[in-house]
Order: sequence, then C-alpha cells, then structure tokens
Amino acid sequence: MKLKDRLLMAFIILIAMPVMLLAIAAGTIVRLQMNSIEESYDVETDTLQVITNPIQILNRLTRGYYNEIKLAALKSPEQLEDKEYIEKLNRELMGKYSFVIVRKNDELVYVGNEYKLRLIKDNLQKFGVYNTDIDGGLYTGGKHPFLIKAQDFYFKDGSEGTIFVITDLNTLVPQIKAVATQGVISFIFVLCFTAVILLFWIYRSILRPLNILRVAMNQIKEGDLDFSVQAETEDEIGQLCEDFEEMRVRLKELIDNRLQYEEDIKELISNISHDLKTPLTAIKGYAEGLVDGVAVTPEKQIKYLKTILTKANDMSILVDELAFYAKIDCNTVPYSFANINIHEYFNDCIEDLKFDLEVKNIQILYENDVDPKVEVIADAEQLKRVVNNIIGNAVKYQDKQKGEIRIRIHDIGSFVQIEIEDNGIGISEADIPYVFDRFYRADASRNSKKGGNGLGLSISKKIIEDHDGRIWARSESGVGTTIVFTLRKSTKHNENAEVSNNTERMSKI
Repeated sequence: MKLKDRLLMAFIILIAMPVMLLAIAAGTIVRLQMNSIEESYDVETDTLQVITNPIQILNRLTRGYYNEIKLAALKSPEQLEDKEYIEKLNRELMGKYSFVIVRKNDELVYVGNEYKLRLIKDNLQKFGVYNTDIDGGLYTGGKHPFLIKAQDFYFKDGSEGTIFVITDLNTLVPQIKAVATQGVISFIFVLCFTAVILLFWIYRSILRPLNILRVAMNQIKEGDLDFSVQAETEDEIGQLCEDFEEMRVRLKELIDNRLQYEEDIKELISNISHDLKTPLTAIKGYAEGLVDGVAVTPEKQIKYLKTILTKANDMSILVDELAFYAKIDCNTVPYSFANINIHEYFNDCIEDLKFDLEVKNIQILYENDVDPKVEVIADAEQLKRVVNNIIGNAVKYQDKQKGEIRIRIHDIGSFVQIEIEDNGIGISEADIPYVFDRFYRADASRNSKKGGNGLGLSISKKIIEDHDGRIWARSESGVGTTIVFTLRKSTKHNENAEVSNNTERMSKI
C-alpha cells in the first residue's frame, strides 16, 4: 500500500472509527438506561424520546390517571370528594413513584405522602394558576426533582379545590445524568483508543522502518556494511528500504572490490618484481661476465650477448603486457574490426606456432570443419594475442615428455567456436571458475617457478567479450585443459547463408 493511501486510510479511520465506536457506546449506554427506566417506572420508552424529552416519559406514567381525574372534575366533581376513591387512586399511583394531594381552598385535606409533601409543598401553585388544557405538568428541579400535575374543581359547597398528582423524579434524573456522563467518558475513551491505534499503526508502518534506516546509516557511517535492511511493506517506505539495501550491497561490493584490487595490485607488484628480477639478474650476470673478461672467446661473447638480448626481450614483453592491461582495464584499447577468413587466419597462426612448438617437443594438431568461406568479425592483432596467451599457458604448464596441443574450430550457427586443448597439468575443479580473474594464479608456488603475472587469461576474456563472444574453460587435473571461445560470423556471411538456406528449401518444395 502506498504511503498516500496509508495517510488517506488514517484520515478515514480518524473520522470513521470514533463515530462508529461512539455510536456503539451511546447505543449500549442508552439501551441499558432505558431498560432501567422501564423496569423502574414500568413504562415503555424509545431512544429518541429519552434524548429529546425525557420528562415526557414521566408524563406518560400518570397520563391515564390524570385524564381520569380531569374527566371526573368536569362531569362528577363530587367523586373527587370521596375519600375511598382518592385513597384507591393514591395506592395505584404509588406503584408509579407518584402520590395524590387534595387541597380545599388553602387547606390540604388529603396527602398521599407526608414526607415528600415537605419537599414539594412550596411549589404547589394556587387555584387557577395551572393550565389544565395542556398535557404535561410542572417540572421542579433542584436537589429533589418532581413533576407536578394539577386539576382545579369546585366542591359541593362551592369551595375551590385542586387535586395534585406528584411524580418523584429522583430515580429518572440521575439516570439521565448518568447517560450524559457515560457519553462524555465514552467519547474521551474512544478518542484515546483511536489515537493509540493510529499511533501504533503509524509507528509500525512509518516510524519503525525510518528508525531502522537511521540505525543502518549509523552502522554504515561506522564502517559496518553487513547491517542488512529488509523491506516489510510495499509502499514508498518499503521501496526506500529496498533502495537503501541495494545501495549498501553495491557499496559493500565496491569496497570489497577495491580492497581486492589493492590486494591484487600488491600481488601483481610482487609477481612483476619476481618476473623482472630473473631476467635482470641474468642480464647483470652476463654483462659483468663481459666486463670482467670471463667471455674470452668470440663465440662465448656472442652467447652472452644473445642471452642478454633474450632476457631484455622477455622484459619488454612483460612491460608491453602490463601497458596493454592498463589500457584494456580502462577500456581504451583501439580495436580495428574487420571481416577475417577463419581458415586463412588460423592456417597462418599454425604455421607461425609450429616451429617454436616443435623445438619444445610439443605437437600441434589442427581440425577445422567450418566452411572455407566463413568470415568472422575480429581484430586480427588482438585475436592473435588471445591465441598466443592461451597457447603460451599451455606451453608453460606442460609436464609431459611429449606435449600436445589441439586446435578445433566448429560452426555453431551465428558463431564460430574455437577450442584449444592441451595435455598439460590441468586445473583443479575448484580453480576453474576463477582462471579468468585478473591476477589469479591457481598455484602461487608453482607459478612463481613458471613465471607469469596472471593477466593472460584475464586479457583474453576482455578481448573476446569486446568481440561480442564468450570464453570458458574445461579442465581435469593431470589430464589437460581446454579453453573455448566464440567469435561472431560476419553479417555478409550470415545473409548469404540465410539466402542459401531459403533457396535450398524452395528447391525442395
């Protein structure tokens, strides 16, 4: 969920949840209070009336009795002078939290509840004050709330009379106040509950990931690049965590590569020192021999000079290889790509290599099953460097009395595959994945004797990849090694091959 959707949801929750919870709380509270009122006053109620006009509920309690009194006052007022009738009416009203008072002129002739009379006596209005045409009564508040209904009539002797129906509200009013109090408490509780839920949600989805990111940044600042950050959501925060993790991994790789590069440079310098020290020692020794007159004969002098020249050439080759590696490592090697006939090119290579290999008692075998017209896109000089590097390694690590190098060329569709196999000491299975890494040498002690700086195959790999090809190795310790690489055919040949195939298919049809 996106961060903006989370914020929108938080806004909706902030509005909807309090309303929903308040509705549930208010409904529960009012329902409980209504049940209590119904049980206390034996009257049916509804929620709206409790909220809008709670006193009307009490009016409903005694409405039947009051209408009966009102009818008697109009048609048979003498009935209101009957003490038995008044007592019977008072007993029935007692079940409704009510009682009857009868007044004649200013004297109370009947009181249904003496105790409550003392609480309400000062609120009894004089004759003719009450409007008996309006259904309801007079509400008296204060410490002891009552509802007073009154009906005026005349006694037989012409005296002014008033009959009062008094309803005690001491039970109802506290319940109504309790509804309001509980409503306020519920409102506060709902707001607090909603705030806690939102705070927990925001902390879990926003603040906690940001805090983890802050901790991770501090770890990186202290140099710890192993502190991983996992995205827990798919929103912007989660994307930020993923980007941070990618940055951390990339930074760690760069630093590890830099450290490895520094180690490789140290190893390279050590290898170069060794590789330069050997010819330099020879050159120095033979030069001192010439200076000191050790080589007294012309033949010996020529031998010394040839040795010095050979060692100088070895040093020159090493320096050239290092200079070339510096260029290829910075992608500044200028390639001169051209269409090269694969048959003619490798025939020339074999002729150039055959004599040198025969001198070292190494036989070279050549197989080519590619169409003689096939051309590849390559830089002839750089491709020769690749072949020489591979063959040079094969010669360097040859341990058999009679060495053997096989060159096989196959057609594999849009590419030509070249395999160069030797029967030398081979490479262990654990070392095969690393043989094309720069400065890598499978056996440091053995290589120190053989010489070399571990750049040959690395340079070859870069050249082949720049030719849009692939290079890999197969090997078995003690049996030999095969280096395989591919070269793309020229576009012209691919088009001709496609036309030829189409023509052949048409002829068959």
